[in-house]
Amino acid sequence: MFVSRPVVHPVEAPPLREGGNNAPRVRMKDVQGMAGTPGGLVLRLFQFLSAVVSLCVMVTISDFSSVTAFCYLVVAVSLQSLWSLSLAIMDIYALLVRRSLRNSGIISVFTVGDGITSTLTFSAACASAGITVLIENDMDRCSMNPCTRFETATAMAFISWFAVSPSFFLNFWSLASG
Repeated sequence: MFVSRPVVHPVEAPPLREGGNNAPRVRMKDVQGMAGTPGGLVLRLFQFLSAVVSLCVMVTISDFSSVTAFCYLVVAVSLQSLWSLSLAIMDIYALLVRRSLRNSGIISVFTVGDGITSTLTFSAACASAGITVLIENDMDRCSMNPCTRFETATAMAFISWFAVSPSFFLNFWSLASG
């Protein structure tokens, strides 16, 4: 009977490093768009500006509060603008003091916050787009309503969502790989 037997090969231990920390540290390269990079700051500022434009356009409409979807859009882009501004300030600080924001706790907060705000902004923009199409195409009441402003506010909310998505995915990728 030929039964295979395991063969044990000796494995050498890696050389010890000075300083007590012997585990090799592999660090992922900073990708532009992640927190604490110039690309991340540009994304945050773009998110903030498009959310603020959407908010300002919607608030200038006198009867926006009569439609729930438009109220939801105002709340969502308000939250998005506050979130993006606060993270832009964090990015500016990190860039000025040359500090990395690669702490897993910080990136977890960024990822969850980006996920929540992007979901809220996207759903509010979709709801507002639906109401805008209803008013403009189905009911044909643009003569009584400022449809162009509704469309502008909704489009800016979608642009804000498009700018949040790369931030969310890059932070999530950084969190998963680190």
